[in-house]
Amino acid sequence: MADKVPTLPYFYGNITREDAEDYLRQAGMSDGLYLLRQSRNYLGGFALSVAYNRQCYHYTIEREMNDTYAIAGGKSHRNPIDVIDYHAQESDGLICLLKKPCNRPRGVEPKVGAFEDLKEQLIRQYVKQTWNLQGAALEQAIISQRPQLEKLIATTAHEKMPWFHGSISREESELRLHNSARVNGKFLIRQRDTNGSFALGLLHNGQVMHYRIDKDKAGKLSIPDGKKFDTLWQLVEHYSYKPDGLLRVLTEACPHPDGRPAIPLNHPGRGPASGILSRLKSYSFPKPGQKKHRTSSSPPPYSCESNANPYEKPKAGTDMPMDTEVYESPYADPDELRTTTVDRKQLYLEDGELGSGNFGTVLRGIYKMRKKEKPVAVKILKNEENNEAIKQDMLREAEVMQQLDNPYIVRMIGICEAENLMLVMELAELGPLHKFLQRNKHVSMKNITELVHQVSMGMKYLEEHNFVHRDLAARNVLLVTQHYAKISDFGLSKALEDSDCYKSKGVGKWPVKWYAPECMNFFKFSCKSDVWSFGVLMWEAYSYGQKPYKGMKGNEVIQMIESGQRMAAPVNCPPEMYDLMKKCWTYKVDERPGFVVVEPRLRQYYYDISH
Repeated sequence: MADKVPTLPYFYGNITREDAEDYLRQAGMSDGLYLLRQSRNYLGGFALSVAYNRQCYHYTIEREMNDTYAIAGGKSHRNPIDVIDYHAQESDGLICLLKKPCNRPRGVEPKVGAFEDLKEQLIRQYVKQTWNLQGAALEQAIISQRPQLEKLIATTAHEKMPWFHGSISREESELRLHNSARVNGKFLIRQRDTNGSFALGLLHNGQVMHYRIDKDKAGKLSIPDGKKFDTLWQLVEHYSYKPDGLLRVLTEACPHPDGRPAIPLNHPGRGPASGILSRLKSYSFPKPGQKKHRTSSSPPPYSCESNANPYEKPKAGTDMPMDTEVYESPYADPDELRTTTVDRKQLYLEDGELGSGNFGTVLRGIYKMRKKEKPVAVKILKNEENNEAIKQDMLREAEVMQQLDNPYIVRMIGICEAENLMLVMELAELGPLHKFLQRNKHVSMKNITELVHQVSMGMKYLEEHNFVHRDLAARNVLLVTQHYAKISDFGLSKALEDSDCYKSKGVGKWPVKWYAPECMNFFKFSCKSDVWSFGVLMWEAYSYGQKPYKGMKGNEVIQMIESGQRMAAPVNCPPEMYDLMKKCWTYKVDERPGFVVVEPRLRQYYYDISH
């Protein structure tokens, strides 16, 4: 029934989120008013736009691997129509029940994007040429071959596009962009390595800006902290419509040396009719019934061998999406040196607290740079006497964070010394992991595993760089999106210089329920004690944000651990994950695994449940 979606009166095709909101407003914005559109970033997926309380809400309906459809974290259905029928009876995570379809105005047909149009032409061309079919036989063959060909075409067609320049160096990409007409928004995409990483070169006011495009464990492509797409086609189409974090929209493809013409992306006549199709005839498609073999340029999302020992350190090239050595901060102007000082004139504070503590409060703010603005979180020191110790703690936290550069760790932007001392950090909109899970009990175990694995990647980075966190807990993991977690709060962190552990001089206000036995008994902290805390964090995540050792006091927890007891598995927790928690809670430090062991095991488990 998914093929019947284009005939639905409330299906609008390849329109943008903003277009969808305009249609809902024109139709009155009554609670539960909805429309369906094609997803612009998930291959074969859809998006549901819903009005409630005069606001618009958007939900992605993903096509899953078994050709079912589901809103992320929700129940699977045979087709998008069943998804809508279900949510007309059960909100189940939606803002409200779906009550009334917003049908297309008279004369408005579902919009077909250039990408979809080209894909359809390529499928038709291939089937027609392979079997020399016509009429009804051709149509039936197209239907039967669509599943095998659709993804192959969509994920490889970029190789023949004028904007794709293959495996060239950063310097060569800049030469190509400068050697032709210097049009603002001119761009090209180059391949950075054979693991699915690309780079976007964008010409802006005579300068070339470079943006990484990485492939995550699910095969999704994105600029750091940006929207995720199944294909480079969809990414280019999105950023040709709006900058969404880039300095400007993409306007024109940089000429390719092989003579592919540069097609202006904002030209009304652009698209497959411009001759692109003729340049794709050299495509090598698999014959029906054959599987296309993987090449070195198309690795599986994790590159994990099925018989690999999950306790071995992963081989080179199997690490997760972002190369942390060259991860570029979205909070830095491309042509400015990184600084640790924020000018108060660049910082605008908003009303409403994000959090508070002994130090003071955390407010939301806007960091205004010369070329862009970014939302930030601002930790503000209380303006009180005798707060020198707290000030020094904040400065130490800033010093630690300034040394860290990883996509799964909250980035410090800088210190602002004005009416108060302020620590400016990137903002994670959805807040702490445990509170998010308490509010969203529909989140799937797969989604939780994804987030927990991201935390393990951030912690493996700390382990490799000899940092101990000392306060790892779900409250200190912040969510950028439902699928993107970052470690925060480095107030207790220490850099280990000449030893593999840090010894505290005494007991402070410690989170005892998250601490390993050696921390409490000998005041010793190491990356292995962070592993113990990570096991407690896993328990919090799989219990949907419950408090660990609920109802027990600190000394009772210590006695329980010393007696060899451990917390029971959370309800419905996957046994593999509870087994990993217990490994993290190994009493002897030397026998406890490090993150170099824990992270690959989580990665393998996530890969297994995703395939």
